[in-house]
Amino acid sequence: MESKASIKEQIRVQTEVISTLKAQKASQEQIDKELSKLLQLKAQLGGEDDDDEDKHSFVLKTPKGTRDFNPKQMAIREKVFDIIVSCFKRHGAETIDTPVFELKETLMGKYGEDSKLIYDLKDQGGELLSLRYDLTVPFARYLAMNKITNIRRYHIAKVYRRDNPAMTRGRFREFYQCDFDVAGHYDPMIPDAECVRIVHEILSKVGVGDFRIKVNDRRLLDGMFAVCGVPEEKFRTVCSSVDKLDKAPWQDVRAEMVNEKGVAPKTADQIGAYVSKRGGKDLAEELLRDPKLAQNEQAQEGLKDMKLLFEYLQLFKVTDKVVFDLSLARGLDYYTGVIYEAVLIQPQGAGEEGVAVGSVAGGGRYDYLVGMFDPKGKKVPCVGVSIGIERLFSIMEQKTENSAEKVRTTETQVLVASAQKDLLEERLKLVAELWDAGIKAEVVYKANPKLLNQLQYCEETGIPLVAILGEQELKDGVVKLRCVASREEVEVSRAQLVAEVNRRAPPQQRC
Repeated sequence: MESKASIKEQIRVQTEVISTLKAQKASQEQIDKELSKLLQLKAQLGGEDDDDEDKHSFVLKTPKGTRDFNPKQMAIREKVFDIIVSCFKRHGAETIDTPVFELKETLMGKYGEDSKLIYDLKDQGGELLSLRYDLTVPFARYLAMNKITNIRRYHIAKVYRRDNPAMTRGRFREFYQCDFDVAGHYDPMIPDAECVRIVHEILSKVGVGDFRIKVNDRRLLDGMFAVCGVPEEKFRTVCSSVDKLDKAPWQDVRAEMVNEKGVAPKTADQIGAYVSKRGGKDLAEELLRDPKLAQNEQAQEGLKDMKLLFEYLQLFKVTDKVVFDLSLARGLDYYTGVIYEAVLIQPQGAGEEGVAVGSVAGGGRYDYLVGMFDPKGKKVPCVGVSIGIERLFSIMEQKTENSAEKVRTTETQVLVASAQKDLLEERLKLVAELWDAGIKAEVVYKANPKLLNQLQYCEETGIPLVAILGEQELKDGVVKLRCVASREEVEVSRAQLVAEVNRRAPPQQRC
């Protein structure tokens, strides 16, 4: 096998060869051929063991922007997942799964300025691959590949972003998304309103405090940019600036528009007058009468749909938490209509308005994304929402810590114990009977454990019941069933044990 030093020298030479070819404007085929050789050399280098010096300096840790979850944290996560999945199912969704990595070409050109956050995989001489950035683009690819034109689906899976993580605020490089999407040709705003209702249901049920769901429309934004004098080729880049208004004051955003993106100061000021507006159905009606926006067809379409959306939201009884906010932009390139984002509200002093402290859900309509993957450009209109689950987990963890609430990490209903020696076989027989009956049961992995130790184990892990066996109980065909919390004991026949355990500690009891 070649030495590491030899391979490094070959990499250096091969890099120079490629640089020379590029300088000579050689054919792309020739450059790709030499690039393939370079990647193969790098793959060889990456597969070798590190030097002894590197081994000694190795620090055992998780990669930046990732974390492990202990059983207590996982119990909280599962509880939140259960709430979300039950909501999605209540709204008639079915689930799918897609690969964790996609062809790089599938993801390119879908995320605007955020494309730089996509993780590319090291090429091994085959296809160019990237880790999925979200679940929406893979969903659109799935629809186009399988010629599906109608589906209501949910998908819960990990996504990856080369972002600067802020783990204390629930921002990671590897994190879960929980998506609900409706694909198909339907009458305007009905599925869109249901998506907003779903966000409202989940945030209310999880109990993370006060929240607002901000809604806007990309057609209205584009129409607003047009009437304010923004050139069409700058719509997306100006939109990405407006998208920062939830984190930065208007003056900073205005400065970025004018100084970095070449927007005229007068144009920026006109945009500022619009993006400061907030309201509900009344604001949509007011803007429909706006003389500037009245001249723009896109803006009019967006405003009419926004008015209709609020009418449906009123029927769904969720308008108390929804606000029409013209500063909401959402930077992703694939949105085409209604967009929305849910933020948590931090209470302020008496009489003061609450302050938004971070996004916990977002989504919108993307009618052209599936068509980008279809050979004939066939459109499948879609609308969906993604729940920012990691931030919800962080809040729930903090609430649990502050309340000193004891979190159960198992769902065990009963521990099979013995009060005397030499009863291991009888304990194993009984626990097997309970498992066969669907009871969640445990047994201590010792031949002759002390009863006190078995009871302490139940207290530490939150197991509510202990089934105690002894010589006398075996003779009488009964089991002594003890409630750990109250220390009450009752004798139950073996035939009635399953029913009694289920009555005293229902199997769905988690925490």
